[in-house]
Amino acid sequence: MKPLHERCCALDVHKKMVVAAVITPEGNETRTFGTMTNELLLMADWFTKRNVTHIAMESSGVYWKPIFNLLEGREFELMVVNARHVKAVPGRKTDVKDAEWLAELLSFGLLKPSFVPSREQRELRELTRYRKTLIEERARVVTRIQKVLEGANIKLGDVATNVVGMSGRAMLRQLAAGNTDVHAIAELAMSNMRPKRQQLAESLVGSVGPHQRFLLNSQLDLIEAMEAQLEALDAEVVQRMRPFQAAVDLIDGIPGVGRQSAEQILAEIGSDMTRFPTAAHLASWARVCPGTNESGGRRHNTSTGKGNPWLRSTLIETVLGAVRASRAKPNFFAARYKRLAVRRGPKRAAMAVAHTMLIAMYNILRNGVHYEELGANHWDEHHRETVALRSVKRLEQLGYRVTIEAA
Repeated sequence: MKPLHERCCALDVHKKMVVAAVITPEGNETRTFGTMTNELLLMADWFTKRNVTHIAMESSGVYWKPIFNLLEGREFELMVVNARHVKAVPGRKTDVKDAEWLAELLSFGLLKPSFVPSREQRELRELTRYRKTLIEERARVVTRIQKVLEGANIKLGDVATNVVGMSGRAMLRQLAAGNTDVHAIAELAMSNMRPKRQQLAESLVGSVGPHQRFLLNSQLDLIEAMEAQLEALDAEVVQRMRPFQAAVDLIDGIPGVGRQSAEQILAEIGSDMTRFPTAAHLASWARVCPGTNESGGRRHNTSTGKGNPWLRSTLIETVLGAVRASRAKPNFFAARYKRLAVRRGPKRAAMAVAHTMLIAMYNILRNGVHYEELGANHWDEHHRETVALRSVKRLEQLGYRVTIEAA
């Protein structure tokens, strides 16, 4: 078999070292470098001297990222590959053998590159992922506040929907300051909370100890600091999302998708859908499509596999948002979720609808069209006979004799 790339290199990347195996017509050579910037630059210069054209590395944790960033601006064709796809035959395993095996596969063109977005999109990913982490951490702090209140027998959460809203936060500050006049604290209620002042006063009766007052102050300060960070992150993300404003507006039109969700999704998949040949490729990359496990003509249940957790969690949130929005305005995704949840359960239904929603996003972005609502009765209208027969069968099981006639 004739090699496809005559001058190539493979990197076995670790935290403190990188093993580089070079294959050229002049001969093969393997060297080990450190991961400090100066040593990585020396490695890049060595590649240039050996006239290397193609470089492959395993996607090992986050350790490949600084190497990729340093080599990206040079005249190399870089490739990041999945370690599962290049696993060698079991036997003696060393870092040198791993690098040599990877280089041999690269020389014959047997490696499948992973999707690596542009530098701008990678930077946007880091910002949106950090924002999502801060939002989740803020929710955990709110849960800790509720736990402290329950320990002091303060039932503010039974009356107020949001214990850290404007009204709730003002009341908590008074409790943390040692104020025991519950009626005066209840007077701090604002807007829709004003009619509940008597209930608020009753819920604020408890025993708040010194350590609980300290915890409340500390946790409220932490929430305010997180909110300040979130505002700064939002401003930075909005600034960087301006080139993709048209795509954000298209995605934002889907039921259940808010602006932050649209930004998170676009940061993960980008706005250029030509990198994915079909919607099925995108769904497979995101791991929101059904797994395949068939043997002996029988299909077995299997997981969807490990994919992009940031994208998958955001898609699940948008599905649940569409279900909540259907209370006021029914939509296709909510109807599909409710139909599947009866048979498959809520988790499988949410994943199936996330798959459908991602396919819709792919077509919207690829064709540059706005979302068109199909309606909650879309499936029933296209499967009228199936729905009718199922209803008749159900009535017959209950002991009725049924005849149907088209209106």
